[in-house]
Amino acid sequence: MQSESFTGQASLVTPSRKRFFIMVLLFITVVINYLDRSNLSIAAPALTSELGIDPVHVGLIFSAFGWTYAAMQIPGGWLVDRVPPRILYSVALLLWSIATVMLGFAASFIALFVLRMAVGALEAPAYPINSRVVTTWFPERERATAIGFYTSGQFVGLAFLTPVLAWLQHAFGWHMVFVATGGVGILWALIWYAVYREPRDFKGANAAEIELIRKGGGLVDIQAQAAKAPFSWVDLGIVLSKQKLWGIYLGQFCLNSTLWFFLTWFPTYLVKYRGMDFIKSGLLASLPFLAAFVGVLCSGLFSDWLIRRGTSVGFARKLPIIGGLLISTAIIGANFVDSTAWVIAFLAVAFFGNGLASITWSLVSTLAPSRLLGLTGGVFNFIGNLSAITTPIVIGFLATGDSFAPAITYIAVLALLGALSYILLVGKVERIEI
Repeated sequence: MQSESFTGQASLVTPSRKRFFIMVLLFITVVINYLDRSNLSIAAPALTSELGIDPVHVGLIFSAFGWTYAAMQIPGGWLVDRVPPRILYSVALLLWSIATVMLGFAASFIALFVLRMAVGALEAPAYPINSRVVTTWFPERERATAIGFYTSGQFVGLAFLTPVLAWLQHAFGWHMVFVATGGVGILWALIWYAVYREPRDFKGANAAEIELIRKGGGLVDIQAQAAKAPFSWVDLGIVLSKQKLWGIYLGQFCLNSTLWFFLTWFPTYLVKYRGMDFIKSGLLASLPFLAAFVGVLCSGLFSDWLIRRGTSVGFARKLPIIGGLLISTAIIGANFVDSTAWVIAFLAVAFFGNGLASITWSLVSTLAPSRLLGLTGGVFNFIGNLSAITTPIVIGFLATGDSFAPAITYIAVLALLGALSYILLVGKVERIEI
């Protein structure tokens, strides 16, 4: 009776909008997250010259993040199911930011390698936490917009703030690139701990907003229901045995393969294989990232618009993902043109498609068993981020001689396979009950 009275009172009050403030908090966190991934690429030329590190060892330093980031996804996801986001995100942010600051004082290959491994391991819970927070704070019809908005933060960091880091290095030296980005992360860890709360505990979030989230499929009481049992191989078996989940796991691997091409080989492709000078390629290289940024923003808004128009959750989520992956196959067009403008155009279209498909975490939120959100997200991110290891290595073998065409074809084929994974394996979109 009391619950009915509470619901009735909530329906008479205009819901507050504190969930959109949470969306901004996640966006800023993702910007910091990706700045701490990309800062090494900015500082590398100067620091390797100063420390006398050869190209082979530079490659090993670049790979260090990916190995530990992938390896820690499942343990990180397990933690997400047991430690509240306010505490876990604050601790992870603080520790990876401290490791980032220490990179500014590294004086050897070993120090750089170990610290980058530490950053990778400590960043591992970040995206499972993001998924957990969005599932808690947003009804289904708003969830893709929230995910698209915070995911766009990764491209903001890459497209808009990379020049700021380059200026910082030019003005103050490579050491300050790490000190500044790490320092911002330390400050943000303190802010997150001070500000973030679950919906029922968040100051200003009224009963009407909480009821709106709950009725819309948001798991506002997830922490109270969270499992406290130790790690279970049975639980891992569950999230590894469902065809629907394998559809999104494989799709994420294919989607991330395009992303990691742009994060690793893209500048080399423009300079070495397309003969562009460094300054010109630097200016042009921002265009695909801007296109991806637009794609990410469009994906969430379009998906949630479809839901408000009455389409099913499955159709509204899968359409931009499958469509984006198919658009990403346009990258193969770069193999058949010589004009710089056309090469960049095909790459920008492909990366726009990658951005459009990037609301894949919305399906983790919708499909995962409610008590295994973190573990499912960890497996999803683990398999997806194996591409951080495989893509640079495979492209290195394919890009032999003067031709990069086989490598471009590889990326296009994976994008097609990703679309097929969502079409053939995921099926009806509904939460898996266990």
